Amino acid sequence: MRRVWFATTYLVTGGATAAASAAAIGALAVALALSFVLVGVALLTPAVRALKALADLERRRAHRLLRTPIRAEPRASDGTPIARLRAATGDPATYRSAAWLTVHAIAGVPLAAGVLLLWLFALGGLIVPLMWWAVPVEAPLTFVVPITSWVEALLVPPLLALAALILLRWAVPAFSVRYALAATAAFAPSSRSRLERRVTELTATRAGALDVHAAELRRIERDLHDGTQARLVAIAIHLGVAQNQRAADPALADQLVDRARTNVEAALTELRAVVRGIYPPILADRGLPGAVHALAADCPVPLTVRVTPLQRLPAALESAAYFVVAEALANIARHSRATGGDLRVEQRAGQLVVNVTDDGVGGAQTSTGTGLTGIRRRVAALDGRVELSSPVGGPTVLRVELPCAS
Repeated sequence: MRRVWFATTYLVTGGATAAASAAAIGALAVALALSFVLVGVALLTPAVRALKALADLERRRAHRLLRTPIRAEPRASDGTPIARLRAATGDPATYRSAAWLTVHAIAGVPLAAGVLLLWLFALGGLIVPLMWWAVPVEAPLTFVVPITSWVEALLVPPLLALAALILLRWAVPAFSVRYALAATAAFAPSSRSRLERRVTELTATRAGALDVHAAELRRIERDLHDGTQARLVAIAIHLGVAQNQRAADPALADQLVDRARTNVEAALTELRAVVRGIYPPILADRGLPGAVHALAADCPVPLTVRVTPLQRLPAALESAAYFVVAEALANIARHSRATGGDLRVEQRAGQLVVNVTDDGVGGAQTSTGTGLTGIRRRVAALDGRVELSSPVGGPTVLRVELPCAS
C-alpha cells in the first residue's frame, strides 16, 4: 500500500506540475519568438528561471519516489542577468530540462487523470452494489454500463474494481518508477559536465593538498630551525669550549660535556617528534586501530572508542585518518568543554568512516581556526568527504569518509 500511495501521489501531483510545465514551455516559446524583434529578450531570463525551478521540482519529486539522490548540474548563479542567460543557453542541462518538461507537459495530465480514474473504478465498484440495493428499482444507475439487475450489480462493478485494484497494485507503481527513472536520465549530468566538474574538484583538491604540504614543510622547517638546529649549535659551542678548557679547567670542561650530552638527548627527542609528525611510527607498529586507541588514551576527555576490524589500508589513507582523529580530539580537549565523547572508526562499503562526537558547547566552525580547515583539505586531497554538525549548545558531530582506494 505504501508503494501504491507513493506512486499515486507522484503521478497525481505530476498533473499539476505538467500544467505548470506547459505554461513555462509556452512562455519560453513566446519569449523566443518575440526575441527576433528584441521584445522577448527581457522575457527570456524569467522564462529560463521558471524552467529551472520546474526542473528542480521534478528532480526532487523523482528523488522522493526513488529514494536516491539526484545531483543537479551546476549552473551559474553569479553575474548580470545577461551573463546568467548566456550561461543557461550554453548549458546542455537547459535543453534536456526543456525536452523532458515538454514530454511531461504532454503526458503528465493524462497520467494523473488515468490514476484518478482507476481509483474511481476501484472505490466505485465496491459502492455500486450498495447503491443498487439502496436506491429504488426504477431509478437509473450506470457504472460504465447501465445496471439493470442484481446480477449486473454484483458482477460488473466488482470485476471493474478488481481490474482497477490489480493495475493500482502492480502497474501503477512500476510505471511511476519508470517515469521517475526517465526524469533521472533527463536531468542527470552529461559525461562532459561530469568531466568538467571532476576537473574542477581535482583542481581544488590539488590546491588544497599543495597547501597542506606547504604548511607541513613550514612546520617541519620551523621545528628544526627553532628547536633542533639551535640545540645542535649549542652542542657544538659547548664541545668547542670544553676542548679549549680541557687542560686549563678540567672540571669546567666536564660540565660543558655533560651539558652537551643533555642537549643531544633533547635534540633526539625533538627529532623523534618531528618524524612522528611526518608519519607516526605507531601506525607502522600497531596499525590504525592501535594508533586510534593510543590517541584516545591520551585525550583528557573520557571517550567511548569503537574500532571495527580493519584491513591494512594504504599508508596515505591511514596517515590522513590518524591526523583527522588527532586533530578532532585536540579540538575536543581545547575548545569543546566536553565531559564525554564517542569515537568510532569503521570500514564499510569501500569507505573508511571516522565519527567523532562530543557533548560540549558546540559552535564549531571552519572559520574559527580550530583545525577543521586542515582536516577538510587533508580529506579532500584523498577525495573524501567531511560533515560537521555543531549547533550552539552541542553536541558536535564530525563525520569523515575516506575512500579506501585512495
